[in-house]
Amino acid sequence: MLKWVVVTVLALVVFSGARSWLNRLHIGRLPGDLNFTAFGRHWSIPITSTIVLSLIAAAIARFI
Repeated sequence: MLKWVVVTVLALVVFSGARSWLNRLHIGRLPGDLNFTAFGRHWSIPITSTIVLSLIAAAIARFI
């Protein structure tokens, strides 16, 4: 269980650091991704982008 927590935290750190690069590829701005401002801060919930990236990762894993 601890390994999954560590992997999740590392993935969040990597993706938050690569956010500007991913925005240039329109990852995070697909239909179904939620972007809003609340409490003076910009929030992003990339639901569709997460599904697309998961399908790509699954396809790569299947071929390996």
